[in-house]
Amino acid sequence: MAGTSKSGRKPKPSHLKAVQGNPGKRAVNHDEPQGDALTEAPPPPAWLDDNGRAAWLHHVEWLVRTKILTRSDLHLFETYCDAYATWRAAVEDVARNGLTVETAMGGISKNPALTAKNEAFRQMTVAGSALGLTPADRARLAVPGAKDADNPFKELLGGKQR
Repeated sequence: MAGTSKSGRKPKPSHLKAVQGNPGKRAVNHDEPQGDALTEAPPPPAWLDDNGRAAWLHHVEWLVRTKILTRSDLHLFETYCDAYATWRAAVEDVARNGLTVETAMGGISKNPALTAKNEAFRQMTVAGSALGLTPADRARLAVPGAKDADNPFKELLGGKQR
């Protein structure tokens, strides 16, 4: 069966090619709609719980500074933070109640929080990958000005950076 125009790897958005680089030298879609750039970090949504807000505050400044987060991507970042909150709650439940729980019929069953934990982790991985929050995606980022950033070893090399 032949592939379709939708087969294969999803194309990388142009703004991510600009940030991450384009080592494959693939054509850039100059007609691609661009998201509204954020000039300052937005506050976390009121509906996020404490763990979700902590994730938001931990990442939002970097995402805005590196120009990864746009107004049209906020829902993706909200999804990441909400999934993180769910994952943390599930981790705490497993720590409190263990890997197995007693059922209503008196038997032993796998703690349902394990399933919630795994699903939330998958959601975090997908959303985080799209935002450059995973180590592999972060390794591909080419953040503007990163080479000019302070290097703690610069003084040891006599002020020279390679």
